[in-house]
Amino acid sequence: METFYLTRKQMAGLLMSLKGLTGKSPVAVLQEAWAKSHKTDMEHGKTLGAFVSTSLPPIFEKIIKMKQTGEGFSLTDIVALGNQIEYSQYSVTSMQNWVKRDFKELIGSPRNGKKYSIDQTAVLFIIDDLKATLDFESIRKLLTLVFNNAHDDSDDLIGPLQLYSAYSTLFEELDENNDQVLDLSGHETGRRNHDHMLEHMLKEISGQFANTLQALNRDQKEAVGNTVFVAMVSVQTSYFQSLARRYLNATLFLHNLNSGM
Repeated sequence: METFYLTRKQMAGLLMSLKGLTGKSPVAVLQEAWAKSHKTDMEHGKTLGAFVSTSLPPIFEKIIKMKQTGEGFSLTDIVALGNQIEYSQYSVTSMQNWVKRDFKELIGSPRNGKKYSIDQTAVLFIIDDLKATLDFESIRKLLTLVFNNAHDDSDDLIGPLQLYSAYSTLFEELDENNDQVLDLSGHETGRRNHDHMLEHMLKEISGQFANTLQALNRDQKEAVGNTVFVAMVSVQTSYFQSLARRYLNATLFLHNLNSGM
């Protein structure tokens, strides 16, 4: 059975739909995401067979059956949803530690009864991305600078869901061939050390986004732009960490397998 994963951009679109910010229903977002990765099957009339062979995770089934948007999620739901993001790995234990201790002041208490809001879900997804490159104290300082008081959305420089959508979208725009590695043009044959080119590209595109936020002053735009920059680098790092884990697990699992048979 094939596992149904979403890119971060697609997950952001799903969260925006659940919050009622788009004209698309959550089902439509999931349909588009599935169809995008099965174009060949659909073109050859194999749509039904391809979907039947896809393992639809329970959290997606739950979302499809939701009668209203914006009702929020339990921590278990958030972990299940997060594990459907490509190259991500969530656990309930980690999430519990984050909301009760590590990022308690940043996330705040559940806003929808015992459930966390869509924006709080986005904060947790952002934290998980940033931990690929930053320690917890650095994440707290960075996101507090951008979100300020967790109990007051009006003082945010940018909303959590807007931030998550921004860096996820920009990352995919810079990875046109969808190989999970940022595309970089302008290399000169025979020259080494092109790292400054990647830095310049990310800095430019994150700054361009920040400049669209008209209500912010120069310092605030710089803070948002730098946060988007760090987040994109973190997403790239997450892919390499996932790749390393896969090969580590394969090595440990297969060690001495043939000799024992």
